Amino acid sequence: MDFEVILRMIDESRNRAYQKVNEELVLLYFHVGEIISHKVAKGFWGENTVEELAKFIKNKFPALKGFNRRGLYRMKQFYETYASDEFVST
Repeated sequence: MDFEVILRMIDESRNRAYQKVNEELVLLYFHVGEIISHKVAKGFWGENTVEELAKFIKNKFPALKGFNRRGLYRMKQFYETYASDEFVST
């Protein structure tokens, strides 16, 4: 029936959209982690600076979840774990 075809199209499109959103979030976390990792490694940022960043993000985007101090350090860890050529494709 045509109705089922349309429902299947809607479902497939929704699934592709979720996949794209997830891809973008992974890239965002990776790049935020990269910035934090480099700044901390070079001594430009310390734990207090990461805490300030978390507060700054919370102030600008109060409803945004996962960008607290703990979340930011997890992004840093994520970057450091997967930044090697072994994991990153060109």
